Amino acid sequence: MFVHKRSGARGDGGGGALPLNLQRMFALCGLLLLVPQMASSSILSKLSEDPDLSQFYSLLEQNQIANSTLSLRACTLFVPTNEAFQRHKNKATYVLYHMATVAMTQDQLSKTIPSDMDGNPPLYITKNRNGDIYVNNARIIPSLSVEMTNNEGKRQVMHIIDEVLVPLTPLPNTKTEITNPDAFQFLQQSDLLDIGDNRLRVYRSQVTLKGKENLFQSPGGHTFLLPIDEGFKATARSSLVDKKVIDGHVLLNNVIFTAAAPTEVPQTTAAFEDNIKVTVTFFKEKNGIMYVKSNTLLGDNKHATGVVLSEIVAANIPVRNGVVHLIKRPLMIVDTTVTEFLQVSPNEHGALKAFFDTIMANGGYVLNDIKNYSKVTILAPSNEAWENPAIEHIRNNTERMREILNMHIIRDPLNIENIKEKNQNMIAQVPTLSNHTFLYFNINGEGENEVITVEGGGVNATIVQADVANTNGFVHIIDKVLGIPSTTVLGKMESDPMLSDTYRMGQFSSFNEQLNNTNRHFTYFVPRDKGWQKIELDHPSVHKKLFMRDFAYHSRAVLERHLVIADQVYTMKDLVAMTKQNNSIRLPTFRDSLKLRVEEEAGRYVIIWNHKKINVYRPDVECINGIIHVIDYPMLEEKDIVASGG
Repeated sequence: MFVHKRSGARGDGGGGALPLNLQRMFALCGLLLLVPQMASSSILSKLSEDPDLSQFYSLLEQNQIANSTLSLRACTLFVPTNEAFQRHKNKATYVLYHMATVAMTQDQLSKTIPSDMDGNPPLYITKNRNGDIYVNNARIIPSLSVEMTNNEGKRQVMHIIDEVLVPLTPLPNTKTEITNPDAFQFLQQSDLLDIGDNRLRVYRSQVTLKGKENLFQSPGGHTFLLPIDEGFKATARSSLVDKKVIDGHVLLNNVIFTAAAPTEVPQTTAAFEDNIKVTVTFFKEKNGIMYVKSNTLLGDNKHATGVVLSEIVAANIPVRNGVVHLIKRPLMIVDTTVTEFLQVSPNEHGALKAFFDTIMANGGYVLNDIKNYSKVTILAPSNEAWENPAIEHIRNNTERMREILNMHIIRDPLNIENIKEKNQNMIAQVPTLSNHTFLYFNINGEGENEVITVEGGGVNATIVQADVANTNGFVHIIDKVLGIPSTTVLGKMESDPMLSDTYRMGQFSSFNEQLNNTNRHFTYFVPRDKGWQKIELDHPSVHKKLFMRDFAYHSRAVLERHLVIADQVYTMKDLVAMTKQNNSIRLPTFRDSLKLRVEEEAGRYVIIWNHKKINVYRPDVECINGIIHVIDYPMLEEKDIVASGG
């Protein structure tokens, strides 16, 4: 316990009793200081003239210490706007926490500045790559800073900020004096501090038990991520908190407030050594909820590799040696199965609440399916992904929804490294629980610019959170629901990296224009890029001319054969059934008709056209005005080759 003798209530938002030395100062200065508005303080005058700063000005007028500082001393003043006070609502405002007794322009602001509040708790300055400057979690509005001189000739600087600065304070009825604690003192005294209903007793006991007090007492500026008691409801979880796990919750020499946090940029933790490497990343959902995730890049037999997510439940609590964020569950600890992870998701981090709710609204069968597999991977759409209006039309169709949910489940454990290995020579094709449905992974860019996409049922989604680790597999969070198309045939052609050659050919031959028509029904057999590459090997001159604008007529003629236009679309299942009934099929194309047969071989579809067998690489890619079947080779005839060659 740490006790400081109270020298005056300086941080209560009002005046309060004055320390003895200041009482003497006022006695010497007489009425001038007792009526500070009579002194022509430039900062006070500037504040009084600005209606957007009236709420802070009103509080400042009532605080005698702040007024005396403005009248006599150099200072820097951080002034929240009225709009910031509206977000702050009716919480107490500590005027002296917004003031420092040294004048600093934006360029002169140092990393830490002692505030004028009791105990001089520091203010933390962050300057990011975009040129923005933050004091704690508040951004300085750059064009509104002013520098002036008071009647005593002292420099004074005023910065306008977009958020009220909130110091760490004890609960109102706390008798123990708690002033400017460090992170360990914060842990010790957390039950007496104003941090809402959050409790840290379990984690505090583990820090003490493992002898990690020094980590939290380290001088300087660090970021501390502290899991609250709610995250330890699983009784065995607290026993998994060892020294390395505690290290993985601290970012040394790196003070990160959420508004200034570099999102999606991994930060090294104290658990980043030769034998274990753990990073922490901040990220925010569109609803504004902030999360952190640990990524154990190199683990051991006690610490599994992979990602653990946790919601920040109370952010930006300043302490003497940095900032504290309270999180909903501990990081690094992998102690749930995929099924358990989905079940606790709505409570522990909320990032997959909509996905879990959809599973339960459709009978919860998917959870039972997952339990049957010892290893599994889930591609879980984010909460925002379920806001797609197209989903509302099928929510009550239980059979269709179950098929869509199964499309997000892979029977094998598949992390990003596995996906990269599968993608070394070709786009990875992975079967799902949904019958005849495959997912196709694609990797673009490298390093920080790397983007991994997955295509399923006509939807191309991006993995926004990868490698969430569980004891029996992985969860990847994606930004769209697979299997519910929201784009036209043209939109799909334009966005799919596997179909770029056919799209390009259709562009210069003016064939693509019709594919955006939502009043028509298209069934489009689209050769993938690898199919055109085979043509280049088999008939190099033909391939060259098919992609030349001068031969656009021939290119268009080839594409017309691949496009079926009818009153309905034809799935592969439809075409197999039609083949069995009639032995062959004749489909109306753009220019005449297309005669073919479709057979199913070992779970894959094959098109027999003109005595050639063409594999269907991706069947039934749905679009809002049709369906695409991605094929391994174009449907080219001898006369096409002769005509193109001629």
